[in-house]
Amino acid sequence: MSNFRKTRSRYGTYSTQWDYVQDRFGEKELLPFSISDTDFMIPEGTINVLAESVKRGFFGYTRWNHLDYKKSIQRWFQQEFTCGLEAEWVVYSPSVIYSLSVCMQLLSQAGEKIMTFTPCYDAFFNCISENQRELIAFSLTNHEERFSIDFAALEKVFATEKPAIFLLCNPHNPTGRVFSEEELTSLIQLCNQYQVAIVSDEIHMDVRRPGKKHLPILTFIDQIDVPVVLLSSASKTFNSPGLGGSYALFPEVALREKFLRVLKGRDGLSSIPYPALLATMDCYNNQKKWVEELNQTIDENLLELKKILAEDPRIHFEIPEATYLGWIDIKELPFSMDDLQTVLVKQEKVAIMKGETYGPEGKDYLRFNLGAPREKIVDGANRLMQAISYLDKK
Repeated sequence: MSNFRKTRSRYGTYSTQWDYVQDRFGEKELLPFSISDTDFMIPEGTINVLAESVKRGFFGYTRWNHLDYKKSIQRWFQQEFTCGLEAEWVVYSPSVIYSLSVCMQLLSQAGEKIMTFTPCYDAFFNCISENQRELIAFSLTNHEERFSIDFAALEKVFATEKPAIFLLCNPHNPTGRVFSEEELTSLIQLCNQYQVAIVSDEIHMDVRRPGKKHLPILTFIDQIDVPVVLLSSASKTFNSPGLGGSYALFPEVALREKFLRVLKGRDGLSSIPYPALLATMDCYNNQKKWVEELNQTIDENLLELKKILAEDPRIHFEIPEATYLGWIDIKELPFSMDDLQTVLVKQEKVAIMKGETYGPEGKDYLRFNLGAPREKIVDGANRLMQAISYLDKK
């Protein structure tokens, strides 16, 4: 567990979260709990694989379209989710958001509607608007910080808005929901009924609380009558986004070939970064134990955060079913988000994302990244409580 206990500096790595925290919060050298990468080193075994590749020194054009790569992904889905994939479904992509952008272009026309559950990952907003599509936001129902889907209301929106694509995020960022079999099958039935394609972002799939089982959308492939694509990456779990690389799973041959024509023909992205290739294969083939330790660490961090926040009964926080992101309800505090953020940044020197970043449903929330050693989590949570105490006394 040493990788998850020891605090190591990320300064000097051109880290978006650490070295460039001022871009989003306006000040340097803040203690950050912002964008969703972690402060954990990648697995030691993966470091050794990458170090050996550096020793060899060959970094020419690299092919992803081979069974070593595809079968590592196939193996992981079978091992972790009991989800059978065909190796030929696997397609490399530089990022999940790139894949989403291309899938929108292939499965809808400019001006058509893309529907998703909100609050949602903020990159979805830009990706939809920059592709000249219209976002249809469907708010998850919040009952005492437990989030669910009102399917009767959802069907009415399907019927009136006629979206071209449903963009699913499962596990859900930022609420941390792991959607159940009943919820997913009900959603699939609606998509079938109204002929709405499904694009499912499942990048948070490996980071879950004990007993919470993730069901990839392709688990239900035999029930799905519309185009469906699953998007994911090893990078969120293993903290390797700086290496580049993700993948998409296309069961439908024609859609997969269209995606490849865009990837390779239009955009010239036929070669995967060699470090990303090696890291994905090693992580999926050899690093199950590392993920178990990661999840144990996140579980402990969440309990610690909940204990500290419980000191103030006006703050409402429930441990999420998945992700390393805490979604903290502060609507009962008697001051504005702007006032709180000012004290957090200027006085407490801490960077915590305001929930409105993820849509209007988040205006009274903070999103707190728990992907770090316990010492940092306790420090950040205490600074938050100190900021609240200062404003109470002011």
